[in-house]
Amino acid sequence: MALKRNPYYQGPVSDHFDGLRFFAPGRPGDKTLKDLLRWRREGGRKVWPTSFPSPFQDKPPVSVAGLRVTLIGHASFLIQVAGLNLLTDPVFSERASPLPFMGPKRVNPPGIAFDDLPPIHAVLITHNHYDHLDLAAVGRLWRRDRPRFIAPLGNDAIIRAKYPKIAVETGDWGASIELGNGVTAHFEPSNHWSARGVRDRRMALWCAYVLTTPRGTLYHVGDTGFSDGAIFARIRERFGPPRLAHLPIGAYEPRWFMQPQHMSPEEAVRAFQLLGVEQALGHHWGTFQLTNEAIEEPPQALAAALEAAGIPQEHFRPLRPGEVWEG
Repeated sequence: MALKRNPYYQGPVSDHFDGLRFFAPGRPGDKTLKDLLRWRREGGRKVWPTSFPSPFQDKPPVSVAGLRVTLIGHASFLIQVAGLNLLTDPVFSERASPLPFMGPKRVNPPGIAFDDLPPIHAVLITHNHYDHLDLAAVGRLWRRDRPRFIAPLGNDAIIRAKYPKIAVETGDWGASIELGNGVTAHFEPSNHWSARGVRDRRMALWCAYVLTTPRGTLYHVGDTGFSDGAIFARIRERFGPPRLAHLPIGAYEPRWFMQPQHMSPEEAVRAFQLLGVEQALGHHWGTFQLTNEAIEEPPQALAAALEAAGIPQEHFRPLRPGEVWEG
């Protein structure tokens, strides 16, 4: 039986919420079970190695006055800026799955060991997919540091169902939350969706974040499709060209299935150009196999797309876990 009431969020109808489910205006509808079965039937899934260790492992300082960013893995970043330590989509579990014994298994350890994390002041969650919202990591962080948890509408209910004492601060697209020390998190649209199970599709909101800081503007995208590129042009119009952008470059094949929700490396380069960004870091590749492409295909395709666009390779770096960017 279809749900008639949203279990996570009850709020007014808007241009991206119909009273039951969230949606991205003008974007394609959901893929169906028939589509999923076609994907599986057609094959084409490349074989990943069971281990793909990164050559990097970071032990970050306790505090940074400037700006220091480390990829922990997939979409998990440690952002150290203006004396604050911020985590995006922290996933430390072995699998991006509701089950500990099946589902996508990581092929490299986190680029920062959990015990090597500095004290965390805030955690920014983009959406509720298991490769972005790891409730075990949320619990560990809460017990250790009592950080602030920031998430788009509806995701607070998911976290509180497991950890009732955590007060999650939520926002709609266009909202802002001050984090302190001159840093503000802004909730911005992305072309994606949400679900933790088979009956809660699009019942919690998803987002990207813009961080305005004393060290410049940072743009973190957990997951998005490119679509017409309007979301990237909007960032530039509202905030100016970012100093730094985290742009996903993996989990994009087959295109007929993945294009609405995941950018290809070529599309990530187009996003880079629309943003007018000074520096981009590529993530969402090489840790969990979610789709068909080979494990090293995303950085190779990114390099080719940058060359074709006449953009120096160092301006858009595909990071490995534990790799650091400072600026």
